Amino acid sequence: MNLYERFLLPAFVTSACSCSPIEKQRQKIVPAAEGVVLELGFGAGLNLPHYDAAKVRKLYALEPSPGMVKRARDRVKSAPFDVEILTETAENMSLGPQSVDTVLVTYSLCTIPGAVSALESARQALKPNGRLLFCEHGLSPDQGVQRWQRRIEPIWKVVGGGCHLSRDIPALIAAAGFRIEQLDTMYLPKSPKWAGYNFWVAARAA
Repeated sequence: MNLYERFLLPAFVTSACSCSPIEKQRQKIVPAAEGVVLELGFGAGLNLPHYDAAKVRKLYALEPSPGMVKRARDRVKSAPFDVEILTETAENMSLGPQSVDTVLVTYSLCTIPGAVSALESARQALKPNGRLLFCEHGLSPDQGVQRWQRRIEPIWKVVGGGCHLSRDIPALIAAAGFRIEQLDTMYLPKSPKWAGYNFWVAARAA
């Protein structure tokens, strides 16, 4: 891990992912999490203020980046429920099968190298009636925007710590064995279209 990835990248990602349009997206999805929750790509803990504390018993906060974990620890201290940080990759989770009620992932599938493997591990950790809640950016349905996404993506991956602009989020979720129950999409306001096409809501194991 180089100095940029350890010190500058966490600050850049935290700032970018705390802008107003993204915060509004978090407000739509995070409060629906309940029971024992596994959050993939906890980052700096930006979702913590949006959880409904009356519905969450425990949160497993999975985050492999030391720089992000360092930023998250202060937020975790003031959480109104038990939070356990897991400093491991989603592809190699230590949680046992059928151990969580909800899996939450927001703005992380773009950077996880093995996104399908990570989601497969999450599916195994879910209880039979558990849900995957997601809010992600990815491949635009508009061909003109797609061309720009693919042109910019090689440089953006370097700047954004491996962030892909053109991942087909619903396809990834389906490939991991989930059935999408509800899917909402839109371009985020005040965001460039090549980085602002969002997918969100919920899926269950197929």
